[in-house]
Amino acid sequence: MRQKIALGEMDRRIFKDRRKQPTPGLSRYTFFGQRKGFHRAVDQRQGGYVDRYSARLLFVVTLILGLNILDALFTMMIIDLGGVEVNPVVLSVMHLYGDQFWIWKFGVVSFSLVLLCLHSRFRRVKPLVAGACLFYLVVVFYQIVLVIYQ
Repeated sequence: MRQKIALGEMDRRIFKDRRKQPTPGLSRYTFFGQRKGFHRAVDQRQGGYVDRYSARLLFVVTLILGLNILDALFTMMIIDLGGVEVNPVVLSVMHLYGDQFWIWKFGVVSFSLVLLCLHSRFRRVKPLVAGACLFYLVVVFYQIVLVIYQ
């Protein structure tokens, strides 16, 4: 008789399915989770959030940050050599903060990279990260040419 009551109670339980809601971008699993990817092909195509990121993404994000710092340094060198800043947003920040504009620039790029890193498993983000890396490579290469031949 005790066994029948236990089975009857189990029938009345409502189990909450954890898979009904997606994992949020920032949660307790952000630092202590184990999810590195997706097992199902549908989930891989759709994208989503993971707990751990690849070493390749770390390399690309670090490369972009380094190129961003080089961009700021070369910009200051080119302006000291008599050049002008052509980006109107950076130019206005330079007028506001002077030589400290690189702090603002580093902060904006770092915040953007954190957002791109959090969303890196979504289909449209990978081309953005690759495009940002390519853009900074071209800009820094162009600035190196300007500094050498000026």
